[in-house]
Amino acid sequence: MLAATNQITRRPHPDGFEACIRDTNINVWGLVEWRQLGRTDVEIVDSIPGLTLDDLAAAWEYAAEHAQEIETAIRRNAGA
Repeated sequence: MLAATNQITRRPHPDGFEACIRDTNINVWGLVEWRQLGRTDVEIVDSIPGLTLDDLAAAWEYAAEHAQEIETAIRRNAGA
């Protein structure tokens, strides 16, 4: 498995930056939110073309290391 730093990129966002899978628009906070809502890894991968289980593992690792950033993004986007 690749380290999260190889799978996650930080893209410019009006509020600073947003952590995404590789060079895609698949954001980590959205994946974490789906997981919090009870979706399994397989359900998430099946819902997003091109997403892999390695991508998810990197997202979970990144989220664990940057929990406050991810929770802030989830709260920010819930109000959008």
